[in-house]
Amino acid sequence: MIGFWQDRPVFVTGATGLVGGWLVKALLEQGAVVTCLVRDAVPQSMLARAGLAQRVRCAYGDVRDQALLERILGEDEIVTVFHLAAQTIVGVANRNPISTLETNVAGTWALLEACRRSPLVQQIVLASSDKAYGDQTALPYEEDTPLQGRHPYDVSKSAADLIAQSYAHTYGLPVVITRCGNFYGGGDLNWNRLIPGTIRSVLRGERPVIRSDGHYVRDYFYVEDGALAYLLLAQRLAEMPALAGQAFNFSNELQWTVLQMVEQVLTLMKSTLLPDIRSEASNEIRVQYLSARKARDMLGWQPRFAPEEALRRTIDWYKEFLST
Repeated sequence: MIGFWQDRPVFVTGATGLVGGWLVKALLEQGAVVTCLVRDAVPQSMLARAGLAQRVRCAYGDVRDQALLERILGEDEIVTVFHLAAQTIVGVANRNPISTLETNVAGTWALLEACRRSPLVQQIVLASSDKAYGDQTALPYEEDTPLQGRHPYDVSKSAADLIAQSYAHTYGLPVVITRCGNFYGGGDLNWNRLIPGTIRSVLRGERPVIRSDGHYVRDYFYVEDGALAYLLLAQRLAEMPALAGQAFNFSNELQWTVLQMVEQVLTLMKSTLLPDIRSEASNEIRVQYLSARKARDMLGWQPRFAPEEALRRTIDWYKEFLST
């Protein structure tokens, strides 16, 4: 849809996060007029470091503040909404469940209710997660797999996902849901995450730390592919309003153990360091991976970046970032 985003008023929550920064960059490249909700200033975020903040309108506040959200949507005449704001760290959720539930669940219903009361909003893309499915015996996850999170972060994503579906089916709200695997890419400054932590350790000449036993299986998904998938889904929703209420998995459909991913990074960085395997992880799902068949068939989606290219781009980003 050439020109779809040109001059389109777009609202992004979670713009200082990993996916949010790349999404804002992609939107600006397409000519959108972007408003971002920012709770805390993050000077090292991509939004700030790449100069994106100077090209968007930043509204400061909490995603749970429904009155603020309604004011932004109304005054900026927002047409398309991307809801990415969340507390995304599993370990933080295990230690601080209340703040995670308040942000991820209450923030979602506040945003959706504000959209329901804002007549100009035509598309809403809400970021759920593969964690919303919880621990399953049948893999890969399909979109009709039950949502049954058990641990705090997983429950927060299951609940937010179901709330979005309820707003679509009860009120006709034009919301669609993304469920992606573990995002990685340049701009992730949560160093306790596997890929940025591993790259930083290697650049410092330190052994990379694996908190688990190394055999947990995850679906790793490159952030630029994620941002482009979000744009495509919003466009398809504009074309096909009947997509409202539906969820879509996005995945390379490759299964990696934690140890395999670390070894791949070490190989690309030409490092002989051995990982420090600590077997400390708890309250985490052991095996997770997604089927993206529905997104391929219904949306015509496919990832743009091969895994090795995506990892090389990620490593190059951190080399530049950590050298400055």
